[in-house]
Amino acid sequence: MNTTNQQSLQPTQKKDRINSLDVIRGIALLGILLMNINGIGLPFAYGDPTIAGGSEGLNLKVWIMNNMLFEGTMRGLFTILFGASIILLTSRLEKSGAGIKTADIYYRRLLWLLLFGIFHAYVLLWFGEILYPYALFGLMLFPFRNSKVKTLLICGIVLVSIGVLWDVADHRKTLKTQKEGLVAEALKKEGDSLSKDQQAAFDKWEKKKEKKTAEEVTEQIKKMNEGYWSIMKTNAKMNQFMQTYVTYRYWPWDLLSFMFIGMAFFKLRIFHGEKNYLFYLIMMVTGYLIGLSINYYETSIDVNSNFDVVAMSKSGQTYHIGRLFTTLGHIGLFMLFIKSGFLNFLQKALAAVGKMALSNYLIHSIITAFVFLGFGFALYGKLQRYELYYVVGAIWLFQLIFSPIWLKYFQYGPAEWLWRSLTYKKKQPLRIKPKTTR
Repeated sequence: MNTTNQQSLQPTQKKDRINSLDVIRGIALLGILLMNINGIGLPFAYGDPTIAGGSEGLNLKVWIMNNMLFEGTMRGLFTILFGASIILLTSRLEKSGAGIKTADIYYRRLLWLLLFGIFHAYVLLWFGEILYPYALFGLMLFPFRNSKVKTLLICGIVLVSIGVLWDVADHRKTLKTQKEGLVAEALKKEGDSLSKDQQAAFDKWEKKKEKKTAEEVTEQIKKMNEGYWSIMKTNAKMNQFMQTYVTYRYWPWDLLSFMFIGMAFFKLRIFHGEKNYLFYLIMMVTGYLIGLSINYYETSIDVNSNFDVVAMSKSGQTYHIGRLFTTLGHIGLFMLFIKSGFLNFLQKALAAVGKMALSNYLIHSIITAFVFLGFGFALYGKLQRYELYYVVGAIWLFQLIFSPIWLKYFQYGPAEWLWRSLTYKKKQPLRIKPKTTR
């Protein structure tokens, strides 16, 4: 193997990194915890604050802010960056002469990520983890690495559109279930006997509109306050649900679509900071104008109905559209922030968090497991929604301080080092060699 090929079979070096990708990845990584903390620390209350954690006053305001600005958008940012990284990796390898080895490295990298995801879900106990579906859908994208920008954008938009149409169809099914159920309910109140079909319609509607009861919430809290092995067993069922039904029903329109868009954006050099300020300003204003308007519409429906199942089904019809445009607004804002050089010390810290995104993502789960679950401080279900963000703030502060310090002495985060070593089938250097003086 010649020198060029040997050099091509190396992980991305510091000189090849794109700072804006690292900064936005750091922001997205920290931002994801804003939403995940609700699933980690509260039972059944991620989307419906009336179930647990408080739904009035400050608790409701926190839910509204999250739903308007962060629901799905931090994941959206992270996913777009994942798509961008596909082009970054494969183009670097192919340009440096890796040839067919590019596919070898690419697929090995994602298969290891798949295993990281399984470990994260079952061992680190986070059923909402995202590495598994990232790897799964990433395996499909290698043939698209040389596709034109137009093709990539069309693929992304088509997938988003399918998601929207599916949600519209689901809402119509909900309306039909409600209509048939209410008819059966009225007959029952009048004392009429129900036919088999009417009884089925009544039962289906009762199940559909029913929220989690106080007893179910208490039982879930009890389960999460048990020991590690019991919690692992409890979470296994949810993990299986997330890695099967959710992966095929929701993630193609949510994740795969944004990966295509991220690949296109990288080819358009949007993340390289080469566009002028006006471009990013238009991106921000347009994204927020459309996205936040839709998000406000959805949030108003949910809150005004007290999170009624039919109303939430109605608001869900435009979820993918609002999420997409708000995410684009975020990208415009963050690129303006990066280009301005404002708060450079913070940008450096965020870039460090982004460089260690895999490690920091896993650290989120390790810390929150000890904070909330029974083998740790057992705070699951005991904090109000707004109080969860004291934990978020502490984790943010820790990672913004710890990540730059770690990278001062080491080339990669610990999980990144392991991932690269497994991908390239060679133990990668971890420590930064001290500069020698002559």
